[in-house]
Amino acid sequence: MTWDEYAVAWSALHGGFDPRRASLFVRGWLRLAYLIGRPLGRLGVPPTAVTVTGLLICACVPLVVLADRTAGPLAGAALVLVAGVADSVDGAVAVTSGRATRLGHLYDSVADRLGEAAWLAAFWAAGAFGWLVVIAGALSWLHEYVRARATAGGMRDIGVVTIGERPSRVSIALVGLLLTGAGALLAPELAAGTATLVTVVWVLFAGYGLCQLIAAVRRALV
Repeated sequence: MTWDEYAVAWSALHGGFDPRRASLFVRGWLRLAYLIGRPLGRLGVPPTAVTVTGLLICACVPLVVLADRTAGPLAGAALVLVAGVADSVDGAVAVTSGRATRLGHLYDSVADRLGEAAWLAAFWAAGAFGWLVVIAGALSWLHEYVRARATAGGMRDIGVVTIGERPSRVSIALVGLLLTGAGALLAPELAAGTATLVTVVWVLFAGYGLCQLIAAVRRALV
């Protein structure tokens, strides 16, 4: 399967959004997933195995932060990067090997939500307020729930690409853990403040993105 064929198949599974017209970062990220996923598909690696591997990596993020409040966030950031790649690669494996299914898409969505919960738990472990972490997770979950219900209600595409999409959450988790780790290396007391600030940024992105999505849903369904 060529890149163009993959892009068309990927678009059909993601509400008609063409990755070839995406930003340079998104296009490069998806092309990387394609380049990794295509050989894995040829080797017969099941997409679900990649999904589960990514979820297990996510589960390790808060554990490494709890184990070491100084170097742990930096290690967690590396794990978030690997998990983010795995999250894209599982879809690439499914598409290039012809094994994309609705059940697999469901597994992937559930794994994404659980993985994000693990990342937010890492910020809590680094010192962010628990209630703030819960709000961040709830807004991100609501974002995905609203889109799913709108699609079930008749919205034909993804509605709008908001500021609070999955790539934004991956980026916030990755950069946030790097900053938290850097703060901890400078002074241990900076880690909690940095983790809290990053969680606030997550809330702002998720909240504004949810408002963007709701406005798009109203235009599509009213």
